[in-house]
Amino acid sequence: MKISIITATYNSSGTVADTLKSVKEQDYPDIEHLIVDGLSKDSTLDIVHTFPHVAGIISEKDKGIYDAMNKGISNATGDIIGILNSDDVYTGHTIISKVMRAFDNPETDAVYGDLQYVKQDDLNKVVRHWHSGNFSKRKFFFGWMPPHPTFFVRRSVYEKIGKFNCDLRSAADYEFMLRALLKHNHKAYYIPEVIVKMRIGGMSNATLQHRLLANREDREAWRINNIRPYFFTIPFKPLRKVLQFILK
Repeated sequence: MKISIITATYNSSGTVADTLKSVKEQDYPDIEHLIVDGLSKDSTLDIVHTFPHVAGIISEKDKGIYDAMNKGISNATGDIIGILNSDDVYTGHTIISKVMRAFDNPETDAVYGDLQYVKQDDLNKVVRHWHSGNFSKRKFFFGWMPPHPTFFVRRSVYEKIGKFNCDLRSAADYEFMLRALLKHNHKAYYIPEVIVKMRIGGMSNATLQHRLLANREDREAWRINNIRPYFFTIPFKPLRKVLQFILK
């Protein structure tokens, strides 16, 4: 099978070389690496052009990172699609091979693993470890989600249920995973190891204001999929009221 890896970039000259190198060094033989650039004003594209493994470059104005990801998905030709942000890296040269072996099972629609947050200036300085654990639909009702940079999906899933909802500025990845795994019952497989390192300072956790926005959009993700979050089913009424007040 062929895998497409999509990297959205915008003024990413300080980090994109590490991302490109981590894809270039994978030992899996059939990788299509697509770059979707939002008209960077720095040397991002100059750096991209020094990596001949890149299969395609889209450089045009976009409406945000999820719009850029959607453009990449629309242009991808791989059986499997992964998204690696321009400041993230795979942790070893066999990661994609391990992911693709998991997709040998025809019942597996998505694959994910663990993630490490690392310092902006030091990929070896771990700040936090995101241990995902085995997949269970009920975990979503307790606030669980897989780390999106480790999330690989069959292209047929995007074709069936659609791409990212760009109306959600910071929770479109969360909404897509809710839609794919909880609403449409696609099966996911967990690789129990760190497969991606992510530099700290992402859009959804950079500031308190962004975090509050992300919390509101997380709740909106449940609403638009017509799924009731777990706290609505709590039988103890006083506790339910407290949770509803907090999440209001």
